Amino acid sequence: MSDAIVASFASMTLTVLFAFFIALGVVRAAIAYAHRRGMLDQPGQRRSHKIPTPRGGGIGIIVSVLLTVPACLLYLRPAWHFYVIITLMLAVALVAWIGWWDDHSSLSALPRFGVQILAAALFSAALLIDGLSWFWLPLLILAGAWSINLHNFMDGIDGLLAQQGIFVAAGLAVLAWLAGQHALGGASACLAAACLGFWCYNRSPARIFMGDVGSGSIGLLVFALTAMLWQVNWLWLWPALILSSAFVTDATLTLLARMLGGRRWYTAHREHLYQWIVRRGHTHTVGAGWYVGWNLLVAAPLAVLAWEIPGMGLLTCIVTYAMAAAIWLMAKRHMLRRDRYKARHVHT
Repeated sequence: MSDAIVASFASMTLTVLFAFFIALGVVRAAIAYAHRRGMLDQPGQRRSHKIPTPRGGGIGIIVSVLLTVPACLLYLRPAWHFYVIITLMLAVALVAWIGWWDDHSSLSALPRFGVQILAAALFSAALLIDGLSWFWLPLLILAGAWSINLHNFMDGIDGLLAQQGIFVAAGLAVLAWLAGQHALGGASACLAAACLGFWCYNRSPARIFMGDVGSGSIGLLVFALTAMLWQVNWLWLWPALILSSAFVTDATLTLLARMLGGRRWYTAHREHLYQWIVRRGHTHTVGAGWYVGWNLLVAAPLAVLAWEIPGMGLLTCIVTYAMAAAIWLMAKRHMLRRDRYKARHVHT
């Protein structure tokens, strides 16, 4: 291993440690702030928690990311263009700002979605300046907006989104480092460390919830880091997408099921798979454990396969999502059958 690589790894490790401790400290302060401001999520029919819990802890992730990710992208090698770094941080700040506002006083969907589209468009445009076809711009904007919202949808039980952020960002960091993209690897590792710092207070039983300030921003960052890998080499897109398969599948199929069922898909609900698991009497830890199992036993090995055999990347990605969809359908049908069985016994 060359001296340059050793120096890069040492710098990255130090920055990642800073990211963890910054998030840890800011989240601790956010708990006190939320109590003072009355930012408490109350239990309800469409919520999975049973006691009032502070929200807005995702601000710790945002502060950590804004302070550490630019340093990695700028000073590690190969460094990214300044305009890409600036637009990425601006996009994160925009999504975090509208989420922080929503955490304090609920906003309608239109202004939130407008800011999300603007943030995704700014970053996507900056990424395409380096010579990629502008044909990709609407697709990137759509992908960015969906990633922001699906991560928001999946933030519903203790520890789930934080642990997913750790897994996906750590996986992206490994992929980038193996590809020699040390700057991108360091940035991804900082996001993983920031999510870990938040998870320490969000694991079950949660002392604070992430809030929209964090969930939407993680969605944007997962999209951005994945898109940056794709921009360097399009073959790296497939293992990156495999890492996100659990959340993308659950959020997408749940949304489609609600739309096809004629329900108001844009309203709050408890129909994601993780919510069904908790509704069946399992703990939040067990619910989150289902996703850990998928990530470690299926997503990680298949992402390695897609990385090691680039020509099989697309096929491996398709197989991964097909498996995830099949498991999602089987699990939902099993739980619905149990509901009907219980209902018949209650009436008899």
